[in-house]
Amino acid sequence: MGQGTPGGLNRQLPGDRKNDGDKKEKKFEPAAPPARVGRKQRKQKGSEAAARIPAVTPLTKSKLRLLKLERIKDYLLMEEEFVANQERLKPQEEKTEEDRSKVDDLRGSPMSVGNLEELIDENHAIVSSSVGPEYYVGILSFVDKDQLEPGCAILMHNKVLSVVGLLQDDVDPMVSVMKVEKAPLESYADIGGLDAQIQEIKEAVELPLTHPELYEDIGIKPPKGVILYGEPGTGKTLLAKAVANSTSATFLRVVGSELIQKYLGDGPKLVRELFRVADDLSPSIVFIDEIDAVGTKRYDAHSGGEREIQRTMLELLNQLDGFDSRGDVKVILATNKIESLDPALLRPGRIDRKIEFPLPDIKTRRRIFQIHTARMTLADDVNLEEFVMTKDEFSGADIKAICTEAGLLALRERRMKVTHPDFKKAKDKVMFKKKEGVPEGLYM
Repeated sequence: MGQGTPGGLNRQLPGDRKNDGDKKEKKFEPAAPPARVGRKQRKQKGSEAAARIPAVTPLTKSKLRLLKLERIKDYLLMEEEFVANQERLKPQEEKTEEDRSKVDDLRGSPMSVGNLEELIDENHAIVSSSVGPEYYVGILSFVDKDQLEPGCAILMHNKVLSVVGLLQDDVDPMVSVMKVEKAPLESYADIGGLDAQIQEIKEAVELPLTHPELYEDIGIKPPKGVILYGEPGTGKTLLAKAVANSTSATFLRVVGSELIQKYLGDGPKLVRELFRVADDLSPSIVFIDEIDAVGTKRYDAHSGGEREIQRTMLELLNQLDGFDSRGDVKVILATNKIESLDPALLRPGRIDRKIEFPLPDIKTRRRIFQIHTARMTLADDVNLEEFVMTKDEFSGADIKAICTEAGLLALRERRMKVTHPDFKKAKDKVMFKKKEGVPEGLYM
C-alpha cells in the first residue's frame, strides 16, 4: 500500500490519455460563418486583411470616363502634330511670301499689254504694242512658256518691256461686251404692221439657222445678211430686238462708231475679232447698227482718221465675203441713209436682201396705237381714229411719244384716266418738237 501510486491504481497518466484519445471519435465542429451576411460585409482583421487588395469590378461610368480620356488624348496628339507642322512650315511660308513680294516688285505697276509676235528661244521673244514698234525682250522665268504662242496677249514690264505674264482670255473685252447675254423683252407681237418686213427677215436670218436643209434641198445658198433702211423711228432696231428675242442663236450687237478706234490697225483688228468670236459661238447673228459710220462711200481721204475708217470698212467687206466661209453667221445692218453707203457693201454676195421700212400707213398706225394704248386707262371720250386718219406723217416712234406724253399730261393734273384733249395736246407738242427749226412754207 505504501509503495502504491497516490490516488489509487485506477488513475491514468497523461500519456495514457493521449493513446486513448486516438481511439475516440472527433467531436463535431460547426462550419465557419459566411464572410458576407446580408448586405453588410464583416470586417476582417489582421495582417492578411490589411495586405489584401479589394476586387474592383469595371462599371459603365468607368468605361465612359476611359473613352473620354482617350478622345482627349487623341485631340492633344493632333494639336501637338499641328503645332509641330506650323513651326516647321512657318519659315517656308515666310520665304514664299518674300519671293512673291520680290516678283511683284519685279513686275512693276502698272504693266503694259502687248502682243507676242515671235518666239526666238525659251527666254527671248519679239513683242509689240499698239502704241509703239516691236521690241526684242526677255521672258521671265515664272512665265508659263508652254502657253505662249504667236499672237497671244501678254503683260510687259512697264520700263524694260520684258514679258512678265500671260492674259489667259484671248477674247477682246470690247467684243465680250457686245454679246447680248439677256434676251430683249420685245417680240414680233410688239411690232405694229411690218408684216412683209418680218417675213423677209425670217426667211433671210432665222430660217437658214433653224432649217438649213430646206435651202440644200432646193439647191441655193442662204443669204449672208440683210440691211434694214428707212426713216428714223420706223422700227429697224425694234425688229432686230425681236429677232434676238425669238432666236436661240448667239446675238452680237455692235454700233458702227464702236469699230472706229484711235490707233492704227485697231479698227480692222476689232472687226476680225468680232467675226472670229461669232464663228466660235455659231450659230450667231451680228447686228451692226448705224453702219453708215464706217460704210460710207470711198473717196480720196486727206487725213489719217479718214483713211483708218476706210481700212476698217475694207476689213468688214473682207469678212462679209472673203476667202473664209462665214458658215452659220448671219449679218444684219441698219442705217437711215442707205444712199451714202459704199456700193461694194451693198452688192449681192455680201448683203443679199435690202428691207425698206417706210412710214406707217393707216392700217399700221391703227395697230401701233392699239399696242401702245393697250395698258393705258383711257376715258370714254378718247377717239384714236382722229389721230389715225390725220395727214401728218407719223413714225412708230412719234406714235409712242404721243401716247407717253398724253399719259404724262394726265399725271400732271392728278388724273388716273387719259382724255381726248390730252392726246390732242400731246400730238401738237410732239409735232412741234419734230418740226422745230424748219420754216414752214419757205419753199412753197
